Amino acid sequence: MKAAEDYLSGQVILIDKPLEWTSFQAVNKIRWAIRKAFGLKKIKVGHAGTLDPLASGLLIICTGKMTKQINIYQGLEKEYTGTITLGSTTPSFDLETDINKSYPTGHITEELIHSTTHQFTGTIKQFPPVFSAIKKDGKRLYEFARAGEHVDIKAREVEISEFDITQINGLELKFSVVCSKGTYIRSLANDFGKALNSGAHLSELRRTKIGDFNVNDAISPEIFFKQLPGIEP
Repeated sequence: MKAAEDYLSGQVILIDKPLEWTSFQAVNKIRWAIRKAFGLKKIKVGHAGTLDPLASGLLIICTGKMTKQINIYQGLEKEYTGTITLGSTTPSFDLETDINKSYPTGHITEELIHSTTHQFTGTIKQFPPVFSAIKKDGKRLYEFARAGEHVDIKAREVEISEFDITQINGLELKFSVVCSKGTYIRSLANDFGKALNSGAHLSELRRTKIGDFNVNDAISPEIFFKQLPGIEP
């Protein structure tokens, strides 16, 4: 069992973030648990790359002096798996918001699906979702979106080294992606639908790798809490 000094000198904790938790909540809960377990007034805790509430998977959490490594970890290549649903879009590009438009899908073939993935590998430009935490004029984009205000968003260059459709179940496409920092998989799903002359949204997402860190080596928050003295999940 680790001691207070271990967390203060610096630990890298691999957490398998549950659905519906924000990354901010995960950091706060872990910070609170470490402070309570060891009677600490304060300790630095941060994460190396946000996961949306509707995404699960690998979250790197750093404590103490290891928080200085966060920028390095954030810059590492990331791997995701998930599901893209064809034929409909949402304002947030995922299931955070309701479907707002439906599109024909009768022209979409498996061959078209697989060939279209090639448009999204290499260096590409994508527009971040308006429902995102990116700041513009001192406000988060999602604040403008929720207030119904229009905001101009600039396209960003990202690198996608792999984009594979691994399974096709009707309108549901299972996929895997390996990409650079700053890539929005929600935007990829939305753009993929447009490229198919239809619509699409992200209906499931899981982060499986960050650099050499693998979700298979991660633990649930409940298991982490059990490793601390006097902390019940």
